[in-house]
Amino acid sequence: MIDAKSLLDRFLGAGTADRAASAVGAAHERLGQAGVPGGLAGAAAGAGLLALLLGGKAGKVARYGGAAALGALAYRAWQNWQQQQQQTSASAAAPLSAEGFAPERLLAADGQPFALAVIRTMIGAAKADGHIDTEESRRIVEAIDRSGLGAEEKAFLFRAMHEPADPAALARLAATREQAAELWLAARLAALPDHPAERAFLDTLADRLGLDPALKDALEREARGAS
Repeated sequence: MIDAKSLLDRFLGAGTADRAASAVGAAHERLGQAGVPGGLAGAAAGAGLLALLLGGKAGKVARYGGAAALGALAYRAWQNWQQQQQQTSASAAAPLSAEGFAPERLLAADGQPFALAVIRTMIGAAKADGHIDTEESRRIVEAIDRSGLGAEEKAFLFRAMHEPADPAALARLAATREQAAELWLAARLAALPDHPAERAFLDTLADRLGLDPALKDALEREARGAS
């Protein structure tokens, strides 16, 4: 059985270096100052196997501690959006618990760990511009093969690498509003929004997830701040 949390940590390079620990500490301090529960920021830092997919984009993930604060950033974006809704409308969305933004502890709509949906979504977003050519794909496959992961974990990553970058299929993995927000944020952090193909991927994903445009803007601001 796949240890989804461990795989997500390895995928993102969690705790693989002193630099990672430093990045996590910085993320905790920044999020703590914003009133975000500390437990949500406790995954890991670095780029890990994701760096192979992102290439030159990997640095932006490492700068805020990988996706260590993914749930916390999505939660903060939701809170900011909700406050804006309360100021402009009497029918604001119902409050959400921070516990709903903990990808390592939840199941996706397909019944699999939500952490696996996060990985699949980030891989899909990273591949959306078609920049992974045959040689790059070969190097990624070799790196996964040498990673020390178990057979099931490797097989999952190989499948995710070779499945189409289909935002509609990925959107169907979100079982809750919280997960929808997190999946879009994960994709945004793995994409270059100025690239036409990647922007189209993000826009389609947001549409299929049913994200309110103002919530999408709030997530976008968190992504830009993290970058």
